[in-house]
Amino acid sequence: MKLGIHFSNFTLPGGAEALAPTLTATAKAAEDGGASLFTLMDHWFQMESLATSYDPMLEGYTSLGFVAGQTSTIKLGLLVTGVTYRYPGLLAKIVTTLDVLSGGRAVLGLGAAWYEREHLGLGVPYPGLSERFGRLEETIQICQQMWSDDDGAYNGEYYHLAETICSPKPIQKPGPELLIGGSGEKKTLRLVAQYADACNLFDVGLDGLTHKLEVLRGHCDDLGRDYDAIEKTVITGADRFDDADAFLASMEKYSSIGIDLVTTSPKAPDPAGWVSRTTEALGSRLSEI
Repeated sequence: MKLGIHFSNFTLPGGAEALAPTLTATAKAAEDGGASLFTLMDHWFQMESLATSYDPMLEGYTSLGFVAGQTSTIKLGLLVTGVTYRYPGLLAKIVTTLDVLSGGRAVLGLGAAWYEREHLGLGVPYPGLSERFGRLEETIQICQQMWSDDDGAYNGEYYHLAETICSPKPIQKPGPELLIGGSGEKKTLRLVAQYADACNLFDVGLDGLTHKLEVLRGHCDDLGRDYDAIEKTVITGADRFDDADAFLASMEKYSSIGIDLVTTSPKAPDPAGWVSRTTEALGSRLSEI
């Protein structure tokens, strides 16, 4: 099983001046510790479930570009990009730029978006849920077209592009890995089955995850998609890492139902130190599951 580190808390000692070195140190600790994925959130305001909307939050793709210059092997992405935050053609260019400048390490994480307050706060349209899912599917299609040899028009219900030129193309072929975040059984997991290279599920326990994966398998069967070709990832709480033996035992059970990667957010006030201690405690045992 693989490990992902999700940097989500920017309320750290030292204020704004300390964010760049702390982000650098944490990403390097993740890479040096054997983690395969480093992710950030895609928000303009901090989530109120974590802190307050007035707490620090950096823009995601700008930050990933910075991290790309500080690392060399770890994959980089947002967990996950809100589909309403950027026009899809621009998003494809942004992710392509990250892939090219990182040497082929970009992951495109996508979701339907949910944080209404930051949309209203910064004047960004926030359509209803059904439309957001429609825009999500069209965004996927546009990115795939821009990463293909087809540079012609795209005409959907929500987006109309006269040309889908993307030069240079991503280093990864045919493009960066597409990860869809969320656990909705009717729409989200069906989009995973139809389009995605990976899914990201919330940690709802062994029984809950087993059910979600059974739903995903059903969608794959309906669409003729190879279920085993989709990487299954889960995000869990950092507290689960406090007892390495117990955590690894639970990950053995998760692996048995098909989970390939587990990701978590390091604890403040020292996220880099937490990552170093945690990866040292796990050693190579997680990768051997």
